[in-house]
Amino acid sequence: MKVQVARIGKPHGIRGEVTVQVLTDAPEDRFVPGTELEVEPATLGPLTIEGSRWNKTILLLAFEQIQTRNEAETLRGAKVFIDSDEVEDDDDDAWYEHELVGLSARVGSEEVGKVVGLNTMPVQDLLIIEDAHGEEILVPFVTEIVPEVNIEGGYVLLTPPNGLFDVNSESAVAAPEAPEPRETPGA
Repeated sequence: MKVQVARIGKPHGIRGEVTVQVLTDAPEDRFVPGTELEVEPATLGPLTIEGSRWNKTILLLAFEQIQTRNEAETLRGAKVFIDSDEVEDDDDDAWYEHELVGLSARVGSEEVGKVVGLNTMPVQDLLIIEDAHGEEILVPFVTEIVPEVNIEGGYVLLTPPNGLFDVNSESAVAAPEAPEPRETPGA
């Protein structure tokens, strides 16, 4: 499956380098010279990386097929993809969103919903679980709460803290009852 790893920005300099918005957690592995990348729109690629370097916090890429600033300008806004099946993944505890979506979410042997998405956040990721009522529950994707991901078995095992699945329920969101009025002394 194709996974987007970058979006090409504006040209940098006159020799065809481009700025890149990095959308991968391993740019040092994805953007090495000689790597061929798929591009969308397809008429612009594939592109082969000739060089990569950091300019402060911005990644700059040079491609074998692009030699001038004018050629680099034609790439602006293009999406860059890799095939996730070809990536050697050394991390056994890392999954792409497309691998998780559709898995059954279980607490013990009871199914509590289905994984419908993954929010990648700066601090921690959140699994999006849709329960039987169609409500979405955000579950922190950490080992303490999601101790097992079994792609082959088709499920994620959850050990949620008390109340996690009640937070989004209509009864939890309903307005609290008004307190009974107090009697004023001497009235």
